[in-house]
Formats: sequence, structure tokens, C-alpha cells
Amino acid sequence: MRVTVKRLMAENEAEFARVHCDATGNGWCNCVAWWVPTWDGWGDRTAADNLALRRKLFADGIHDGYLVHVDDALAGWVQAWKRDAFAKLASQFGVTASDDAWMIGCVLILPDFRAQGVARDALSLIVDDLRLRGAKSIDAFPKRGAIDAGELWNGPESTYAKLGFAVVRDDAKRPLLRLTL
Repeated sequence: MRVTVKRLMAENEAEFARVHCDATGNGWCNCVAWWVPTWDGWGDRTAADNLALRRKLFADGIHDGYLVHVDDALAGWVQAWKRDAFAKLASQFGVTASDDAWMIGCVLILPDFRAQGVARDALSLIVDDLRLRGAKSIDAFPKRGAIDAGELWNGPESTYAKLGFAVVRDDAKRPLLRLTL
């Protein structure tokens, strides 16, 4: 099994849509949760609302992550972008502005590829690429506690720990983890 990642770009937006669609069970969010200003009303948003915001991001030239492949098969998506673009993170986690700080907001591995180390391998490759892009730190926001696979949309805390991320703000439900590069 060979895991690779590709930066999301205008020319591969169709692959993003293949991950974020009803056929995969991921047609509602379109990975815009961190782009809305607050959690207020998040659950009331429609799939069309989220798709419209995603299309606006693309139209604005924002391609905020990586497509994950296993061998030649599309296996998932990881959102990784400059942390300061997300006002919600600053208010929820109390992070200070930093031009060199990035974040991993979503780790979506399609069901056929879960529990095989795909997320770990993809995140390792993404960390390497973010280092090349000038990142000095990367934040992650996993959920803690007894959660099902559908609630692991931020990635599992144990995977981040194996990659060297450390807790910088502990919380029983959602700690702030950071990898300093």
C-alpha cells in the first residue's frame, strides 16, 4: 500500500467533490466548518449552503488542503491551511496570530481505507510538505473521549502524538495540539 498526497488545486477540484458527496456519506459539510465565523447555526446549515461556501473559496483561489490516494485510488482529504485564516480557531482556542502557523482542520479517510494507517501516512507527508511551504508550527484539534468514526473528522489524537504533536492547551473534549517545526 502506497499513500500519496496531492495539494488541492483548481485542476483537481473534481476529486475533492468525489470525496465530499452523498455517495461517500460526506455530502453535507464540504469541509467548510472552520470557515464559518462561529458554531452558532452550524447544524442549521444545508448542504447547499456549505457547497456554496466551498465554491466561493475555490472561486477566491483558496485550495485549503490535500487529496489522499492509496496506490491510484482516491482515499480521502486533509484540510491544512494557514491558521490565521480561521477566525473561529482564534476565538475557540485562544491562539495568537502567527504568519508561520498552519492548521489541520479535517482528516477524512473514506471507509474502505480506514484502520490501515492511511491517516498517519498522509499526515506525515503533509507535515513534510508544510515544512517546505514555510510552516513553523502546525496546530490540530482532535476530539477526545468515546467517539465513533464519524466524529473523528479532526483526526485521531493518537496519530498526532505519534507524529510528534504535543498538547499545548489541554481540554477533556478537544485539546489543542501543536507540532513545532
